[in-house]
Amino acid sequence: MGKPLGTTGEFFRRRDEWRKHPMLSNQFRHAFPGLGIAVVAFSIYCVGEFAYNKMSTPSHSTSSAAASHSH
Repeated sequence: MGKPLGTTGEFFRRRDEWRKHPMLSNQFRHAFPGLGIAVVAFSIYCVGEFAYNKMSTPSHSTSSAAASHSH
């Protein structure tokens, strides 16, 4: 563990330091603040609209009968 890395190991350690930068590590959820809340709210809206449309539309037999009389 305490063994020195040597020149090659030190070279690669310095090359990989950028991967541990605070701006790159697990910051994607902070990049878009409010995106999670917006996705949840939009999902609830879509489910609500789907349920409303299912309850408020007339049955298929009524709509098909009305469509056949108009032709």
